[in-house]
Order: sequence, then structure tokens, then C-alpha cells
Amino acid sequence: MLRVGVVGCGAIGSVICHALDTQIEGAQLVAIHEHHTKIVESLITTLCCKPEVMKVTQMIERVDLVVEAASPKAVAPMALLALENGCSVMIMSVGALVDKQLLQRLVTLAKEHDCKIYIPSGAVTGIDGIKSASVAGIKSVALTTIKPPRALTGAPYVVDNNIDLYGFKEPTVIFEGTASEAVKAFPANVNVALSISLAGIGIERTRVNIVVDPNSDKNRHEIEVIGDFGKFTSSVENIPSHDNPHTSYLAALSAVATLKKIASPLQIGT
Repeated sequence: MLRVGVVGCGAIGSVICHALDTQIEGAQLVAIHEHHTKIVESLITTLCCKPEVMKVTQMIERVDLVVEAASPKAVAPMALLALENGCSVMIMSVGALVDKQLLQRLVTLAKEHDCKIYIPSGAVTGIDGIKSASVAGIKSVALTTIKPPRALTGAPYVVDNNIDLYGFKEPTVIFEGTASEAVKAFPANVNVALSISLAGIGIERTRVNIVVDPNSDKNRHEIEVIGDFGKFTSSVENIPSHDNPHTSYLAALSAVATLKKIASPLQIGT
């Protein structure tokens, strides 16, 4: 039985906890960590398994896998501590890995302690194709993210450039750059840019466009990949999370799917 601890019980973490409670054979929710008392108390009343609430330092002594679903700032302390103590980790706030030194340190620790670092596909489709294409060689990867104004509010790039998100009358490109630049400019919006980059040609070569669409209530991601294999495109239109419009429901579902794959003896897909 895979013993799991979840750090962060917000929009994504709560979905993961409920899935572990009733849907994932071979995995058990043992512990949770959440700073907001009301959130964790409310969550536990809806769970049958009644996980213990504890600090991460305690959690790593009780579980095989720690799932981060908190924030980019939580990734480094949580993941370093877990891996140093022989626990595998799943990282949802993958944008934190734009820090190359942190990423390399985590990979080194995982090797030293025979652990794994899992990064779910998040809110996009096509990462399996990117991984396959990278075996032969990829020439270019481009991501276009299209979101309604409310999903981009508060982003550093929007604030620093005084962009009036609600002043647009039609879909408008407000950012063009590398995945590295995009994640720093929109840390709560384009985690998928890092996932795509890590699966393919890296954060400096992956191109990202961000579009604000005043006529949409969905989060859309379009990927184009060109390589020795040929060319493929992937497009997904996501329903934003009810509790957090900055993220998509599919992101939480991808974490559940990854947990099912880890716990299952049958492995499907790349």
C-alpha cells in the first residue's frame, strides 16, 4: 500500500485528498498539512479515512510519497526535506522548478536516496507526445495560453505593466517570450509551460504566448510541436477550478491520474 501525505488542501489538494479517500486502489491518504485551520477542518469532515494533520517533518516519517499542492514557495523546503529522508515527491507547483539549481539539487537527492520526483501533466494534453518526440529530436515547441481576465488578475507581469485586463474587447496577446520568462511573469497561470519544457527542449527554447480573451470563461492551452517525427498540435479547453479561477480542474485530475498510475501494476501511456 502506497502511503501518501498531501501538503496544501486548497482547490487541487482537496480533489487529491478525496480521490485518495475513495478512488485510488493501492494508495492510502495517511497525513495532510495545511496552514489554514478552517480549510483542513472542513475537509476532514468530508473524508472517510480521517488522515492526521501534521507538520511536514512528521509526515515524512509516516509516508512513502509527499504531494505538494500548496504554492511555489512551498516546493523547495518540502521537496528537499522529503527526498533527503527517502520520500518520493509529487510537485504540482512545477513553476518553482524554473530555478535550475533547485531542480538539479532535487534530482541529485532523488538519485542518492532512490526516490522519484513526479510531475503530473497538469492542465494540458500532449506531454506524452512531446516525451516521445524528444527521443528523436524536437525543433520547436510553442505554447499559447488563452484565459479570461479574471484568471490573470494579480499576475506580476500584469501588475508591473499596469495592464487593464478588463479593457480588452477582443482576444489580445499580452505576453510573448520563453517558458522561463513566462513562468516568472505569470507564476500562478502557466505551470504547464515548465512541464512542457522539461518534457521537451527546455525552458529557454520553448516559446510561450499568453492571450487575454474577454469573451471566454474557459482556460485554453494550445501546443505545437515540430521535430524529426513530423508535427503535432494539441488543444484543450479547461473549466477553471470552482475554488480558484487561476487553475484548471484538469490539473487536479492529472494528479489523481498520476497517483493511480503509481499505485497500479498496469502502466499505460508514455
